[in-house]
Amino acid sequence: MNYHVHESAIVDAGAKIGSDTRVWHFVHVCGGAQIGEACSLGQNVFIGNKVTIGNNVKIQNNVSVYDNVHIEDDVFCGPSMVFTNVYNPRSFIERKTEYRDTLVKKGATLGANCTIVCGVTIGEYCLVGAGAVINKNVPAFALMVGVPAKQIGWISKYGEQLDLPLTGNESTTCEHTGEEYVLEGDVLFIK
Repeated sequence: MNYHVHESAIVDAGAKIGSDTRVWHFVHVCGGAQIGEACSLGQNVFIGNKVTIGNNVKIQNNVSVYDNVHIEDDVFCGPSMVFTNVYNPRSFIERKTEYRDTLVKKGATLGANCTIVCGVTIGEYCLVGAGAVINKNVPAFALMVGVPAKQIGWISKYGEQLDLPLTGNESTTCEHTGEEYVLEGDVLFIK
């Protein structure tokens, strides 16, 4: 075993965990989960069976990653943020065949106490603010806040707001990395 598991954590047989991953206090990883290298699962995290997690993912305390959630590399999940997997749950109706896939793309940040309603794709390097509720797809590099969340700007890979309008044909350079960001219509990309 080339990863660390705290003595209070439960890792079910069959779970795949990459090297240098840290599984902290009171975590439960189900047997079908696939977790990459150099991840950190904070206190009281739950990882379901049909979950994939990339490399260098940080999942902070009190986060449950339910079935059909897929997280790419370098994602940050803030404390007590919430994933769902059923759109219209009822305790008296089993809907396990109705789980909706959620994809969190590379480098995204999901702020503390935000909620991700199932069935959406969270774009690369976007930032979802603390407490926001995401109920639709989020573009790459978008800065999202509010309930329901609305885009209020663009965020760099470095994690700082870019001086660009929401739509248009403009460009700017990140002062920290020198990367040039190009906005074409409502799509932002690195040149």
